[in-house]
Amino acid sequence: MIMVDEILYQYQDEMLRQTTQKHFRYLYGDIDWRARMIGIIGPRGVGKSTMLLQHIKHLPDRSNVLYVSADSLYFNSHSIVSLADEFVKYGGSHLFIDEIHKYHGWSQELKQIYDVHADLHVVFTGSSVLEITKGQADLSRRALMYSMQGLSFREFLLIRKGIEAPVFSIDDIIKQRVTIPELPHPLPYFNEYLTEGYYPFAEEPGFYQRLNQIVVQTVEIDIAHSANLRPDTARKLERLLEIVSGIAPYKPNFDSLAQEVGVSKNNVPSYLVYLGQAGMLGLLRDNTQGMRALGKMEKVYVDNTTLMYALTGGKANIGKTFFYNQMRVRNLVTASRESDFYIKPYTFEVGGMKKGKRQIENVNNGIIVKDDIETGHGSVIPLWYFGMNY
Repeated sequence: MIMVDEILYQYQDEMLRQTTQKHFRYLYGDIDWRARMIGIIGPRGVGKSTMLLQHIKHLPDRSNVLYVSADSLYFNSHSIVSLADEFVKYGGSHLFIDEIHKYHGWSQELKQIYDVHADLHVVFTGSSVLEITKGQADLSRRALMYSMQGLSFREFLLIRKGIEAPVFSIDDIIKQRVTIPELPHPLPYFNEYLTEGYYPFAEEPGFYQRLNQIVVQTVEIDIAHSANLRPDTARKLERLLEIVSGIAPYKPNFDSLAQEVGVSKNNVPSYLVYLGQAGMLGLLRDNTQGMRALGKMEKVYVDNTTLMYALTGGKANIGKTFFYNQMRVRNLVTASRESDFYIKPYTFEVGGMKKGKRQIENVNNGIIVKDDIETGHGSVIPLWYFGMNY
């Protein structure tokens, strides 16, 4: 089957040649790859494309498979729908579309492909800000959607240091069952992870320059396009990110942020949500409306510690940023009325080595999470344990 433009197959072959199958990300085993349509969304740079290519290499038969990137020049003169039509006509069965957020009208065309080609399996990846625009065409009944985050500390140990460890549940962590014989002294590696471990491409030359470019592209291209923002508004979002990064964790004051950035107070919550969905900020909410509908925005964090170092050079409360970033993947994390975080039924107070128990001494299931300690005891748990949850 060659009737689809040969240049697309050449591109696929080159991308597969560059892809290693040495390690698979945490999400790989969660995905039901049998589904007719799958969407994998997440911030730029967390490894979505690599995981897609790894799956293609894992397939026993690639003769009816095609991988394309939606930012290819090919799509300047062709549509995704027409490609799918041609692909199916000549026996294609599995179409993989990377970076679909760069293609205008993506959701309408995917809906049409799903409805017309019942035997075609489609997997697409895109920026997290697809959440903003996916209402343009209802894919909720058609596509299984998965959200992907950056490396956990556990994955960092495996990919960067060759140290293999199982996933530990929150119950394992609370009961101090985290044991890694190959890692007698975890803190040096943990400190390395905090500064550069979240993104899989950290070992490539010019890492922080690349990361700053991702920030600019996320705000000026992904968010601006998805939310239909003018260029001057996108620049104000960059300013908003800069301000919040310098003071996070931050209890949002919409009035002061609006004045400092020069935007309407009414728009600030939406702008923070955009930055949160795009993987720039972490938005911690309360649970006053119950588990299904979280309440108001209680704290704003930089999304992850590596990004925090890139934006601010690192600062106090990096431990809280790490805890929230790592635990939100497998758990519903909300703000605690008494302390920092609540994951039913536990309340967590996160701090440094000298952190005391005063703030949670009268709280049921209160846990002290300490940085700079290797092992814990009782209700005092090392911060690095919480990086082993996915």
